[in-house]
Amino acid sequence: MTDLGQGLAFRWARGALTPVTPLHQVDPASLIGIDRQKQAFFDNLQQFVHRHPANHTLLTGARGTGKSSLVKAALHLYGDSGLRLVEVSPHDLTDLPDIVAPLRERQERFVLYVDDFSVSAQDHRLTALKTALDGGLEAPPENMLIVATSNRRYLLPTVRSDNDEFHWEDGELHPGESTEEKISLSERFGLWLSFQPFSQDQYLEAVGLHLQQMGAPPMDNDTRTGALRWALSRGSRSGRVAQQFARHHAGQHRLQAP
Repeated sequence: MTDLGQGLAFRWARGALTPVTPLHQVDPASLIGIDRQKQAFFDNLQQFVHRHPANHTLLTGARGTGKSSLVKAALHLYGDSGLRLVEVSPHDLTDLPDIVAPLRERQERFVLYVDDFSVSAQDHRLTALKTALDGGLEAPPENMLIVATSNRRYLLPTVRSDNDEFHWEDGELHPGESTEEKISLSERFGLWLSFQPFSQDQYLEAVGLHLQQMGAPPMDNDTRTGALRWALSRGSRSGRVAQQFARHHAGQHRLQAP
């Protein structure tokens, strides 16, 4: 049996589970602008941790809006209740049977975390993930959930040729086989949570929170203007961009301090 020791998070690499140290700790309170997603995600995990029915989860949407951080924050809430994270690279999805086998009979509750997932329609990893989500001849383990993040709602790239496969049948428009394949994969996740780009107010709120956590002075008009210019130069307003600006601003403030 795999010796997991006292670790909270593990990474599958080279055919073995390796403890993740030091662990990236994320306080759920630091994730703003995604209250609805947080509530739904943590409610589902609470069901799972307490051994009640729960759903595999797909987090999709704009980059830098907190998808990965939300998964990491789960340990802050439920690590003491037996929740464990196992990070699996999309490239290693064909190893899922080997990853799951030693975890099946353990008392801990395992979230298999696949970050930034996307495959092509003919990729053999697609079959491996479908089997893990629905089970094959062997029933899926009761103590395991899969959580995947992706910038694509249907996990597979949408190409122009997909449109050519749409057809009319009895007055209704039906997708072709390629599109159905994409939808069939994403529908195996029972809980879908979408993340939208931040509004200006949400972005500035995130900047203020990160500045406070870094011990920088509260936001004034000059800081606000700088934060907005920073977002404009990146072409994005997100929690990640807010944190990057806060690092820059806090570092500059400390350099200039007497």
